Amino acid sequence: MSDENISFEELLNNSMKDKKLGKIVEGTIISITKNEEIIVDLNYKADGIIPKNEYSFNENEIPSKELKIGDKIVADVLKLNDGQGNVLLSCKKRRRAQIRKEFEEKVNNNEIFEEKVSEHNEKGLVVNYKGIRIFIPNSLSANQTDTIKFKIVEYEPKEHKIIGSAKIILDEEKKKKEDQFWNEVEVGKTYQGVVNSVCSYGAFIDIDGVQGLLHVSEMTWERGANPNEILKQGQNIEVKIKTLDKENRRMQLLYEGKGQDPWKNANYQVGDIVRVKIKKFMPFGAFAELEKGIEGLIHISQISEQRISKPEEKLEIGEEVNAKVIDVDLENKKIELSIKELEGTSSEYSSKENI
Repeated sequence: MSDENISFEELLNNSMKDKKLGKIVEGTIISITKNEEIIVDLNYKADGIIPKNEYSFNENEIPSKELKIGDKIVADVLKLNDGQGNVLLSCKKRRRAQIRKEFEEKVNNNEIFEEKVSEHNEKGLVVNYKGIRIFIPNSLSANQTDTIKFKIVEYEPKEHKIIGSAKIILDEEKKKKEDQFWNEVEVGKTYQGVVNSVCSYGAFIDIDGVQGLLHVSEMTWERGANPNEILKQGQNIEVKIKTLDKENRRMQLLYEGKGQDPWKNANYQVGDIVRVKIKKFMPFGAFAELEKGIEGLIHISQISEQRISKPEEKLEIGEEVNAKVIDVDLENKKIELSIKELEGTSSEYSSKENI
């Protein structure tokens, strides 16, 4: 048979017999088309062509973004003639092993992946890393639903089980910030914080992700105050570090909004007649407010000349009465009052300010 009677495909077959090494060929990329088809120089009578779907495992893999003219590429021969005179090639088999190796290296190095979510279901999300299917449960998705950053937390390829987690990245970032905070924090430092929660004995304040306790006694100078009436959840406040326990990562805080200690300027003397407001009952008497932040005790024996078994028999919470200062200990912030000593006197006694 003469060369004139031999078809192009037969010529191509003959030319490739010694060079294709079974079905594997290596060539040089000479062009990437607008359709993302890869044109390869095989040193044969025809060029090779790799369609996008024979290179990419998902829509995020764009040949023109990963390859360039002049790159060497290894592929499998699918057809010697694709109908257009080109050799039809595929990279997927070659790349699959390469991608698996690359993926395992990233997993072993604890690297962060970032991929678009390809599937949602009631249990979680599915992402595709160059043909490798990864499942991210809802509990580990950190509420990300479009493009997600994650790490691999379970890898069992033989069981086709690959689990990712976005939450672990947030947890690691949080721990890093916490470690930095505890390394730098000092007693006396001032911080901007956010009220995380309020309870009966105080509030927990968030400072850059770290929780500190602000006791009710550090919120106000008033005794028996309700923390919920002073601070609200989500409120931004300025606090100062009072005490630190770095080993157990605990701290107590001071509230800058507490203001100056009213006892510093208190000027009460034994014998003063003052107008007070009843604030709180105890079995042994009642606490009365002389001014904001300053309270005095009216012992049950000083409430009335009549014998009573509890303060409520003569007084009401919120009631304003005249009382006499019978003892003062400003150093220990204590004032004792008596209503009994004023019983029987005229109502000419008014508040200290009017005397």
